[in-house]
Amino acid sequence: MAAMFKLLIAFCALISLSSFSDAQTCSSYNKFTSNRVFTSCSNLPYLNAFLHWTFDQSTGNLKMAYRHTPSASTNWVAWAINPDLTKSQKAMTGAQALVAIPQTSGALTVRTSPITGYGTSLANGSLSYDVTDLSGEVQSGEVIIYATWTLPTTTTSILQVWQEGTVASGTPQQHATDAANLNAQGTLDLLSGQTASSGGASSTLKKKNIHAVLNVVSWGILMPFGAMVARYLKTFKAADPAWFYLHAGCQTSAYIVGVAGWATGIKLGSDSAGIQYDTHRNIGITLFCIGTLQVFALLLRPNKDHKFRFYWNIYHHLTGYLVITLSIVNIFKGFDILKPDKKWKNSYIGLIIALAVQAALLEAYTWYVVVKRKKAEKAPHGANGVNGYGA
Repeated sequence: MAAMFKLLIAFCALISLSSFSDAQTCSSYNKFTSNRVFTSCSNLPYLNAFLHWTFDQSTGNLKMAYRHTPSASTNWVAWAINPDLTKSQKAMTGAQALVAIPQTSGALTVRTSPITGYGTSLANGSLSYDVTDLSGEVQSGEVIIYATWTLPTTTTSILQVWQEGTVASGTPQQHATDAANLNAQGTLDLLSGQTASSGGASSTLKKKNIHAVLNVVSWGILMPFGAMVARYLKTFKAADPAWFYLHAGCQTSAYIVGVAGWATGIKLGSDSAGIQYDTHRNIGITLFCIGTLQVFALLLRPNKDHKFRFYWNIYHHLTGYLVITLSIVNIFKGFDILKPDKKWKNSYIGLIIALAVQAALLEAYTWYVVVKRKKAEKAPHGANGVNGYGA
C-alpha cells in the first residue's frame, strides 16, 4: 500500500495547467499574387495563421490578406471581424466572416457569412460592412483570402476571430474545441499592429483544466484507491476498524471533490451554448446520482448481524464498482474532448495499470491469507499421538 501512496503523490504532483503559443514570422513573406503589397502584418498566435493589411483611417479602407495552413487540405478556413469590441470573451457570435471552402474539384470558394450563433453552417450572406475584391487561392497547402473592407473612419482597433473546421457534403461543420481553436480570437490595433488575446477562451480552457483535474483526482484516483482499502485491508483483523474509517474518509473526500468537478462541468455546459458532449455529460450526471446514493447508503448501513446486511453489502459493492468503471470511462471521454498533451493521458493510463497490478497482487495475497486462516480454523487443536501429546 505504501508504494501505491507514492504513486498517487507522484501523479498529483505531475498535474499542472499549461498553455502554448506558436511564434512564426510574417514580415519576410513576399509570395502574394497580382503584385499585392501590405504595410503591416501580424503572426496570429494560434492555428498557424497570419494577417497582412494596409489601413487608411481617413477612408476606413482596410485591404487585407489572411493566410492559413489548415490541418487538412479539405478543411474550411475563416477570418472575421466582430463589430462589438465588448464581446471579447465570446467573439464568435455576431462576427462578420470571410470563409474559404475547398471544393471536390480542387477549386476554392470564398464567400461572406454573418455568424449569428454557435450552430452556424457559415451560409452565404451579406455582412454589416461593405466588402469588395473578395477572392482566394491556395499556395503550397496554404489558403489565402483577399478582401477590402470599408470600416467606420473612427475605427482604430478591431476584434478579430479566425478559425478552421471540416467540410461534409460541401457544408462547413462545427470547428474543434481544442485549446488553439478556442483561443483563436483577440483584438488588433490596425495602426500600431499590436495584438492582444481576448482572454475569454483562455478562461474557458482554464475552467476545463480545473474540471479535469478535480474529476481525475476524485473519481479517477481516490475512488479506486478507497475501494482497494476496503477490499484488502479489512482482511487483516489488526486493521479493524481503522480500514473502515480510512475507506469512508477516502470515499467521502472523493465525493466532495468530485461534486466540485461535476459542478464545474455543469457550469461549463451552461456557458458553452451550441457545444455539447452528450455522452460525457450523461455519464457525469449518472456518476453524480449514483455517488450520492452511495453516500446516503452509508448512513443507512445495517448492523453486521442484521438480516438485511447481506443484501446491503451486495448493493454497496456492485454500485461502488459501477461508479469506478463509469468514472474511468468518462475520464477517457474527457481526455478525448480536452486533448491535452499525450503525457497527461499516458500518465493516467500508467497509474491505472499500476493500480490494477497492485490490486491483482493484493487479491492473490488476500485469498492466500483467507484460505490459510480457514485451514487453521479447521485443524484440531488437541489430540493424542501424532500431535505430540501421547506416546
